[in-house]
Amino acid sequence: MNHDGLDRGDTCEVVVEKAIYRGLGLARHQGQVVLVRRGLPGDRARVRVEKAGRGFVEAGIDAVLAAAPRRSSPCPLFARCGGCAYQDVDYARQLELKQAILRESLLRAGAPWEGDIELHASPESGWRTRATLHLGPLPDGGTGLGLHQPGSHRLVDLSVCEQLTPLLQRTQRALLDGLRDHPHRARVQHIHLAQGLAEDGVVAVLDGDLDPPSAASFASLGRSVPWLSGLGAVCSRGPFVSLNGSPYVHSTVLGHRFRVHARAFFQGNGFLVEELARTVSELLPAGGTVLDLYAGVGLFSLTQAPHAEAVVAVEGNAHAAADALANARSAGLSHVQVRRGELLESLRRIPARTEERIVLDPPRTGAGPRVVEAIVRRGPAAVVYVSCDPPTLGRDLVLFGRAGLVPDSVHVFDLFPDTFHLETVVRLTARSGL
Repeated sequence: MNHDGLDRGDTCEVVVEKAIYRGLGLARHQGQVVLVRRGLPGDRARVRVEKAGRGFVEAGIDAVLAAAPRRSSPCPLFARCGGCAYQDVDYARQLELKQAILRESLLRAGAPWEGDIELHASPESGWRTRATLHLGPLPDGGTGLGLHQPGSHRLVDLSVCEQLTPLLQRTQRALLDGLRDHPHRARVQHIHLAQGLAEDGVVAVLDGDLDPPSAASFASLGRSVPWLSGLGAVCSRGPFVSLNGSPYVHSTVLGHRFRVHARAFFQGNGFLVEELARTVSELLPAGGTVLDLYAGVGLFSLTQAPHAEAVVAVEGNAHAAADALANARSAGLSHVQVRRGELLESLRRIPARTEERIVLDPPRTGAGPRVVEAIVRRGPAAVVYVSCDPPTLGRDLVLFGRAGLVPDSVHVFDLFPDTFHLETVVRLTARSGL
């Protein structure tokens, strides 16, 4: 029980003041913060509390009493599906909201940015080339493949999806058809899909409570979807198992061909990946040694290589590190080294170079104090930070700022249109006079 204010199940009327990260609108009721799922600035709504936290509550909308401007969503599943947060908002307004959300997140963290933010827009549909979908029972007793309803684990079957490329949309429906009557279907909880930018092949990876024998029973699934170039499985008590074809897709970015394992990270927006790589390259001063931290398959390492004397890519994931090495070798880039290992240990082993340039592309959890400290000790000429999470970006910018590394350029890439996600690219350089 929350004796200081609203509790779970309570209803109240609120007015949303502003949009904040994760698709929430911030409102207040008698001084208590109410975070409204899918609430837009200007909405007056009756909401029902779903979760009571310390000092705030999270709520869903029971009824919109006076609505901020909205459009009719292009997707019939939007009201039920948790894949999009802003699909009922005009796209130009979405970009404005995301810019405001980034500024609010940085201000809240103690790293305000009042300068310009360069926005990079994406087409709204058919942009997603990588996806993880959930497989499970539907309320009518059937089997579905899709995403969860907002704030729940109830599955919404993706009969259509505006995000997916047409090929991925067709693939996920074909896989669902092939899985419905499979004797081990219940062992599969997720399907990962990856499509390359260089050809039309798709790799699917089954994930769940699988062991090698049960995984092997799905091999025929790959043969039943003719355009599937590879099928694999993640076993709960063993390694990745390749069942059919190749586990790799291929993409060409700024003239460089990348081999990407289906379980290695690669940017999922097929329209903006070149623009992202080009921007990171342009923000880094030419010359010197580039350290590419959390390098993945070498996207930034290879695209920066023509402008650097040497590049060292550091990656902990075995699949991604192997891809990065193969990609550097196939491109004939002998001055690109790939180091696989834990990041902090790798940084201790790599000698710092004068005027080092650093690309930092951490996971959603951000870099954190120990990584920031290790970077600062190296005395870099510039750091280009690629972030997929504004709150952890703000936290890390505070840490860099204390050491005299401050932003001088900020870009927002809308790699995830209609969703609450946004990608931020920030260049950090030494504060003058330090």
